[in-house]
Amino acid sequence: MEVKEINNRYSQLAESDCCLSCGGAINYAEPLIGEVCVDLGSGRGTDVIRMAESVGETGFVYGIDVSDGMLAKAKHNAAKFNITNVSFVKSELEKLELPDNTADLVISNCTINHASDKQAAWNEIYRILKNNGRFVISDIYSTSPVPEEYKNDPVAIAECWAGSVTRIEYLLQLEKAGFSTVNIIEESAPYEKGKINVASWTIAATKSSGNCGCNN
Repeated sequence: MEVKEINNRYSQLAESDCCLSCGGAINYAEPLIGEVCVDLGSGRGTDVIRMAESVGETGFVYGIDVSDGMLAKAKHNAAKFNITNVSFVKSELEKLELPDNTADLVISNCTINHASDKQAAWNEIYRILKNNGRFVISDIYSTSPVPEEYKNDPVAIAECWAGSVTRIEYLLQLEKAGFSTVNIIEESAPYEKGKINVASWTIAATKSSGNCGCNN
C-alpha cells in the first residue's frame, strides 16, 4: 500500500472509535525518569502521553506516525493535558527522522508489520537506540506466508496481519539488525485469519554496547 493511501486511511480512523492496536507494549516498557522514549506508530498519542508522565520533566518522548490525521489528533491530545515534553514527528518506519543513539526505549503496537521493508525498519530501531537502550514491541507474525490476495486487502490491513511475516523470518530480521538476544514476553496461540493462521506476541531486546550492528 502506498504511503498516501496509508495516510488517508489512518487519518480517517483518527476521528473514529476504531482501535488498531494489538498487544500492550506500554504495559511492559517501564520507562524511567529522565529517559528518552520513542513510540513507533503513535496514533492518537495515548502511549506517548503515558510515557511522558513516567519520564518526567527531565525526560522526553517522540511519537512517530505517517498519518497527518493521527499526528494532528495526538498534538491536540498532548496540548489538552498540557504535556510539553513530547514531539510528534511524521516519518516512515524505514527512515526514521531521528538522530543516531537517541532513545533509551522504543515501543510499538502492531506497527512494524505495516512497514514495506521490515528489515530497514528494524535496522532503524537499532540505529536510534543508545547503547544498552531497549525496545518492547507488540506485533503479529504469520505461521505461513501471507497470500498475495491479502496484501492490499483493507480488512487485513486494518487487522494488522496483511504485512506479517513468519516467526522464523521475524527473528532473522532482528538478528540481522543487530539484536542478538530476544526475550519473548508473551505469545498467543495461532488463530485463523483468512486462509492462514497468525499469532500475536510482545518481544523485547537490548542494544548491547558490544554489538556492531554490521548489517545495518
